[in-house]
Amino acid sequence: MQTTYSSHFLPNGIRLIFMPTRKFKTITTGLFLHQDLTAENAAYNALLPAVLEKGCRLYPDFLTLQRELENLYGADLDTDVIKSGEKHILSFMLESAHDHYLGENFDLLKKGMSLLGSVVGDPLIVEEAFQADIVKQEKNQLIKDIKALLNDKTAYAVERCLSLMCAEERFGIYKLGRIEDYKNIDGANLYRYYGDLLFRNPLDLYIVGDLEEERVIDVAREIFSFQRSEDIAEIQDTEFKYSPKELKVHEESMNVNQTKLVIGFRTGTGFRDELYCPLLVYSGMLGGFPHSKLFMKVREEAGLAYYIHTRLEQHKGLMVISAGINYADKDKAQEIIDKQLEDMVKGNITDAELNNTKRGLVNQLLSRLDSPNQLISIHFDGVVGGRIYMIEELIRGIEAVVPEDIMAVAERVKPELVYLLKPREGEVNNG
Repeated sequence: MQTTYSSHFLPNGIRLIFMPTRKFKTITTGLFLHQDLTAENAAYNALLPAVLEKGCRLYPDFLTLQRELENLYGADLDTDVIKSGEKHILSFMLESAHDHYLGENFDLLKKGMSLLGSVVGDPLIVEEAFQADIVKQEKNQLIKDIKALLNDKTAYAVERCLSLMCAEERFGIYKLGRIEDYKNIDGANLYRYYGDLLFRNPLDLYIVGDLEEERVIDVAREIFSFQRSEDIAEIQDTEFKYSPKELKVHEESMNVNQTKLVIGFRTGTGFRDELYCPLLVYSGMLGGFPHSKLFMKVREEAGLAYYIHTRLEQHKGLMVISAGINYADKDKAQEIIDKQLEDMVKGNITDAELNNTKRGLVNQLLSRLDSPNQLISIHFDGVVGGRIYMIEELIRGIEAVVPEDIMAVAERVKPELVYLLKPREGEVNNG
């Protein structure tokens, strides 16, 4: 399948990206409102999608809105806030059936876009404010979600490592903001903030489906016609830092059975870098698959890890190695990890490791072709990162990687922080 798209601007500055395809029996619409990631605004940004999906002027409560979704043959509306690099994105996704497969012309494109346009562009407002009870309810839920991060110790450890590494950078801000920032948000100031955001900030509209381009443009112009500024705000690029520092170690104790080891790295390779595809292969070969070096050496052969893997933060140029270990094994585990990193620099990699990693990455990319949401996601990553990669281009780039490319990437990758979340003294550490 060859992915194609066309890009247009609506009269009010909304960018429309249309992806025509006959592969899916659905119409998928995605709307993304861009904002800078800042400590002051993070809680506002996280709260808005949750409040907006609870109702709008045409469908003034959650139940009425859900009934309308059911009337659209079980359409599904999902909202979220996305932290992508140092950008904070309000996300609204709607998936609905396609008329072609219902035997009649229900014009589900227009009906679905009308519903989404109402949620985003015509919210339920009482005296220039969002409803107080809904705002309070969603504030309480998000505060619970922030506290709940502590219940997932693996995710908490990774988040904590990255926040410590980037304490002086915007990337260190948690995507849901800080608990104390919710205290002063009410329906009135949240609505004022949203009005300015919708009026001035970049807005991307995605449509994926077996549709006529002219029809998509005409409907989008009609539905998403709310007033916006002629001077759209400029969102800051993600700050890309690469100044290797002395390695620091930070340990914290908590009520955990299993020590969480997270090592944070600066990769020195950005989303637009010519070594981006080699970086993907490097990370995959190091810790992305069951055949990867870390999995085989630390977990399978040495038996020191309950789990171990790598993760890239592609827009920020960061990588983490995350592992579950016994605290007593931390030095031995670190020694084996360091050896694998050194082997990558020296080019001590086998043909099987390289080829299996390429195959695994290509299969992951091919699977993304089977989801309209993933087609949108990979294109939107390019919008955020400043370079559009189509899946076919990434596959070609991955298949072209040679050992010398891996060595060039490995030479750049520098550890910055070792974070250990360990059991309190006297507590068992048996996983």
